Amino acid sequence: MFYENKIWIGNAGDKKVSILPWMANRHGLIAGATGTGKTTTLKVLTESFSDAGVPVFLADIKGDISGICKPGKESDDMQERIKRFGLDEAGFKFSEYPTLFWDIFCKDGIPLRTTVSEMGPILLAKLMDLNDTQADILTCLFKMADDEELLLVDIKDLKAMLQYASENTAEISKNYGNVTKASVASIIRGVVALEASGGDQFFTEPGFNIKDFIRCDNNGRGFVNILDGRKLASDPRMYTAFLLYLLSELFETLPEVGDLDKPKMIFFFDEAHLLFDDISKALRQKIEQIVKLIRSKGVGIYFCTQNPRDIPDEVLAQLGNKIQHALHAYTPAEERAVKTAADSFRSNPEFDTKTAIMELGVGEALISVLDDEGVPTIVERCKVLPPASYMGPADDYEKEKIYTDSDFYKKYKDPIETDSAYEFLERLKSQQEEKKKEAEDAKEKEKAEAAAAKEKAKEEAAAAKEAEKEAKAAEREEAAKKKKFKSAAGSVASSAAGTIGRELGKSIGGKVGGKYGKTLGGNVFAQLGRSIMGTLFK
Repeated sequence: MFYENKIWIGNAGDKKVSILPWMANRHGLIAGATGTGKTTTLKVLTESFSDAGVPVFLADIKGDISGICKPGKESDDMQERIKRFGLDEAGFKFSEYPTLFWDIFCKDGIPLRTTVSEMGPILLAKLMDLNDTQADILTCLFKMADDEELLLVDIKDLKAMLQYASENTAEISKNYGNVTKASVASIIRGVVALEASGGDQFFTEPGFNIKDFIRCDNNGRGFVNILDGRKLASDPRMYTAFLLYLLSELFETLPEVGDLDKPKMIFFFDEAHLLFDDISKALRQKIEQIVKLIRSKGVGIYFCTQNPRDIPDEVLAQLGNKIQHALHAYTPAEERAVKTAADSFRSNPEFDTKTAIMELGVGEALISVLDDEGVPTIVERCKVLPPASYMGPADDYEKEKIYTDSDFYKKYKDPIETDSAYEFLERLKSQQEEKKKEAEDAKEKEKAEAAAAKEKAKEEAAAAKEAEKEAKAAEREEAAKKKKFKSAAGSVASSAAGTIGRELGKSIGGKVGGKYGKTLGGNVFAQLGRSIMGTLFK
């Protein structure tokens, strides 16, 4: 309850124990065993912050916080508690609170989405349970996407990027360090598992604006932003990674404001032990950094868990406002846990803190808050106030009516498909395939042209050879004709020469030797004529 400008938590006897609004951003812790009243305390704080005009974000793991959107009901028990705390005089009345329901699975609240790039490689590695080597490779791929100005919006963008990396490991390794196909394949399996668990709905546009959480209603009361965590809590990695992402967004988005009269926002991290289970060194450092520095952004973080030991000492040391419900000690380890919890408080001389922790009843708590100087007060044994809103869950119809009437539902309900890494890499792949086909076609064309040229050369060689053969045959034929002609001419000439020689020989021989000389001369000169002509036409 917000009373006298303070976050009134409960009473230690007649003493009111309250958190000072200007100290609320020093963070806090609500711890205690199951069934000791942590949820009721969380609701009381939430209502008080809302009344103070401080927006609140929390995850509803069991679904029973949703009743904050309805006013509480009269009962004998409530009347007794109202009287015991003197709430009538403080102006207590049953009331509903301005509530917005959100759901990353887009079923039981305003769709709460973000992009792969906004989530970042460190939280994605946590989400996919990657080892250090795989996480480093994922970081390299994010760096490459930034260098190439590729938008990683949804799951298919991330898968396309990983597929590209698998096909180009040698080239990528030159610029970004060793990237192996085996490691990339392991990351792809993690992405597929993430997609199957609902990541395809969560990672898409429009990504939500963290500033939409920070608003008040017309009466100045801060909105209570409730994330439906019933399904989300069944996957601890997604639950913690998402809430860490929200904290990171708050840290990176909000400006430095220093100390304010009251926080700009309060963030409750229920089941906080899930956050620190199997956590990497890089992620632990990121959490420590956020917890230490986000105070200057006007944001208070309150961790809700069963045992303070669930919170690392570096973080626990930053939590100034502590509410400890009952713890049980049935084993030596539990005994040590109770002692550790007791030692974290400034002791009160009126009781033994360790004993009191084990004796607390339901609705009781040990409380220490920061005073006006930022110093923890001595621990007080308190009874926690009752909430003004409905004790129990709202039904689905009531919740749906609230979130579907919200302007934010209209803003975020429909996913938007954007031109991002998947589309770019598909175009690049298409261009590469086209170029490859063009190169193959050119190679085939060159090969065909070479074959055609070879065939043409072969045909030309064959034709030349045939022409040469025909030319030689023609030459032989011409030579044969000439020889035949020459032979015939020689025969004619020889015959003629023989006849002429014979007549000439007869004439000469007859004059010289008479009849005998005539015959001899004719034969001699005939033979001589034929011999001469035969030699000429040879």
